Amino acid sequence: MLSYLFMIVFLIPLCLLNNSWWLVHSMMFLFSFLFMIYFYSYCDFNMISYYFGVDYFSFSLILLSFWICSLMITASCSVYISSYHSNFFLFMVLFLMIMLFCSFSSLNLLSFYIFFESSLVPTLLLILGWGYQPERLQAGVYLIFYTLFASLPLLLVLFYIYFYMNTLYFPLLVDFGSYYFMFYVFMILAFLVKMPMFLVHLWLPKAHVEAPISGSMILAGVLLKLGGYGIFRVMKIISFLGLKFNYFWLSLGLSGGVIVSFICFRQVDLKSLIAYSSVAHMSMVIGGLMTMNWWGCMGSLSLMIGHGLCSSGLFCLSNIIYERLGSRSLLINKGMISLMPSMSLWWFLLSSSNMAAPPSLNLVGELSLLNSIISWSSFTFLTLIFLSFFSAVYTLYMYSYSQHGLYYSGLYTCSLGYFREYHLLLLHWLPLNILCLKGDYFFI
Repeated sequence: MLSYLFMIVFLIPLCLLNNSWWLVHSMMFLFSFLFMIYFYSYCDFNMISYYFGVDYFSFSLILLSFWICSLMITASCSVYISSYHSNFFLFMVLFLMIMLFCSFSSLNLLSFYIFFESSLVPTLLLILGWGYQPERLQAGVYLIFYTLFASLPLLLVLFYIYFYMNTLYFPLLVDFGSYYFMFYVFMILAFLVKMPMFLVHLWLPKAHVEAPISGSMILAGVLLKLGGYGIFRVMKIISFLGLKFNYFWLSLGLSGGVIVSFICFRQVDLKSLIAYSSVAHMSMVIGGLMTMNWWGCMGSLSLMIGHGLCSSGLFCLSNIIYERLGSRSLLINKGMISLMPSMSLWWFLLSSSNMAAPPSLNLVGELSLLNSIISWSSFTFLTLIFLSFFSAVYTLYMYSYSQHGLYYSGLYTCSLGYFREYHLLLLHWLPLNILCLKGDYFFI
């Protein structure tokens, strides 16, 4: 376990070298494949060192982090070409990777909390340093305040658990009757803001719109999954109160997902449309985790991984258009099929995955979440019908508006995609649709 950590740590001195961009890039992919070879599929913790270990929930998410961080470097080629502090950028990506690796493999609640919070710092620096618009400062403040404000009570909760049980080691924690309702709320709230749940989701679209492509990829791809992972881990400690009060979060999440779908219909900014659709997808994940059954937990894992790849790919596509036209507005990005016809195929493939069409991993996740949520209460089928239908509607709206119609008359020239961009999109789409064949891995 520590060997992987050391591999990433020893990449950091390479950032100091000039022209080390592609070297670090290829090493990150090499590490992804090395980690993949140690394919791990049991429910108990393995590869245990003093503080770190993985079971297959965390294994899958660490692999996703490796993959997305490698693709971030591919996508951010403009940073390298314009020599815009590219070495510091690489350092930020590697530092973020270390934080994610440690938080997903922590066996101790306190160390999980520390790494969970410190993953915010490189993300904030990515948004502030390489973001596009002057509002990025405000977006960074939103990001920090929303997540820190919700997480500080969690720290107090952890001290209380330690006082009560004298350990914060995950496998030793038991459900201790969950005496205090506030304790349960603080525990859940920190992770729900990170997910983000409807009503506390305002930081997400703002951060996405201002973030550079790498920031958007890592936010959508991995950082939202930290919340789901945290809920999965602590649900054992709070299952007593969870049985009483989870219906509130579940119904708020599902109805919030429907409302967010309506918000999606009237977005004109491509990035904010994709960001709001993330909130709608994560509401399904919240629903699955709150049912506390096996279908729900495993379905939420597969939807988290599917959504991470799919959402990240869609952000790459919107960035490819943004680099050509200098705008992300749907009013200007029309008729792209006549300008970049080959890119239109990728728009179609990733959009279809976004609405959970077969054979994407999103379908596996959504089917199992439908199973778990409807088995929990058959009345939820109303919101689930709307969620599934509207996700198809706003995805089609995004696809048809950006690809069809008369293209913007102020546009003089537009190049087709580069090989690097097609490669980047293939590496998002291929695992997303190949993993569907291994659906049994998620339901062992």
